[in-house]
Amino acid sequence: MPLDFTMPTQFHGILSTITLLDLLDILIVAVILYRVYLMLEDTRAITLGKGILVLLGVTVVASYFDLHVISWLLQKSVTLLFVALPIVFQPELRRALEHLGQGRFLRSGGLLDDEEAQSTIREIRGAVKILSANKIGALLVIERNMRLNDISATGIQIDGLITSDFLMNVFIPNTPLHDGAAVIRGKRLIAAGCLLPLTESRALSTELGTRHRAAIGLSEQCDALVVVVSEETGTISVAENGRIHRHLDEDQLTHVLTPAFTYSSGSSIFELIRSWRKK
Repeated sequence: MPLDFTMPTQFHGILSTITLLDLLDILIVAVILYRVYLMLEDTRAITLGKGILVLLGVTVVASYFDLHVISWLLQKSVTLLFVALPIVFQPELRRALEHLGQGRFLRSGGLLDDEEAQSTIREIRGAVKILSANKIGALLVIERNMRLNDISATGIQIDGLITSDFLMNVFIPNTPLHDGAAVIRGKRLIAAGCLLPLTESRALSTELGTRHRAAIGLSEQCDALVVVVSEETGTISVAENGRIHRHLDEDQLTHVLTPAFTYSSGSSIFELIRSWRKK
């Protein structure tokens, strides 16, 4: 019985039509999809995306087996779903467009040179340490590549050089700025008493109060690093990319803050924390 070489021949024919531009096209698409996945990782969008893929898979299977009623229902559902996508994924779409508009795909940068960064980190760390020891609640938003003008506009404009004493005065209890967030841009505090969006996640611990939920909520929508000091326990936490890591000590806080201010930033703070704890 003669062997069938139809499939290898067809495969060879397809390969012979691929050019260097086709390979470059595939590589660019792969990089874009990977970057999109990194931005959506561990957010609501990744779960919804998996649900959409399952729905599309079921649609294909129903169409293959000629399940006409199920296919019709699924096709109508998919049509309505694509209309609803811009609404459901509004925060993620906004975040992706801001990353693209500010060149985030092509660069990862800090704001200060090494000397300025270390000085700013020392001042923030000193303030957070004292606030934590005295159980004074605080919410510090450290701006990165994405500008937070809309967030700073909700508070009181300050634009002052960061010092530990200055930061502590902002969060003195029973003052107008105490309950809001302070926004830091580089080595300056640009606004205080700002309002942050609360996360809609229902999987969070009941121990997390409004400050922690606000920190997570903002980090879901932008690339900011948010430092939280609990008013009840004095616990120091950080939020980034929709995730929160709690119970940081002074050295770990320094390790986390460094990538947010220096030009060598690029790693997730959670990767830094994991590597720090392995030492």
